[in-house]
Amino acid sequence: MPLIPEEPQIHESAQGPRVPAAGRTAPTPRPVPGPRSAASPRPGHPGPGPARPTPPAQRTHVAAAKPQPSRPENRSGPQVQVIPAPADGALDAAGEAVDLLLDTGRAPGDVLVLTTGEQHPWAAHELSFGETAYWAQHDARDDVFYADAAALGRASSRPVVVVALNGGPDGAAAHALPAAMQKAGALLIVCGDPKWISAVLGIGV
Repeated sequence: MPLIPEEPQIHESAQGPRVPAAGRTAPTPRPVPGPRSAASPRPGHPGPGPARPTPPAQRTHVAAAKPQPSRPENRSGPQVQVIPAPADGALDAAGEAVDLLLDTGRAPGDVLVLTTGEQHPWAAHELSFGETAYWAQHDARDDVFYADAAALGRASSRPVVVVALNGGPDGAAAHALPAAMQKAGALLIVCGDPKWISAVLGIGV
């Protein structure tokens, strides 16, 4: 008989601490949402981080481009950079130039890329949806725009124009370079044969 009451007392005392212990451990996993909120800012930082510097970068470039339009009277025009590249490597060279421009803070909408030969894959893909949708993206000016140099007359001016001399008729390419220089507000980058570019533009390379 005395053994019977002792056993429940032992169980009660044993169960007593175990229950609150379980109760105390239960709220411990509840702070798990905390790491989630801490994890969310991590991907957020790289996203908004580069996106925020872009607007000021635009303003600085626009400010730098303002005095340059007044210099065409001195026949200086936009700055010209030549990237030596063969015809079959001009498109890749132009792509690397665009990546460098964007990495250094140039806004995507500031850049126009022209090809004298085969169209850029992006342009070919977008044109498959029709010219209306294709040129609507050009007018939106919110991303890099790729076009055939033959359609340069329809393209509007942009601070930076990149020309890939990736083939095509010599006459068309020779006409495209002076036209591209007129479209470039601050910088003209030409990827191709430096001697040929120098002869067409009349610049020293």
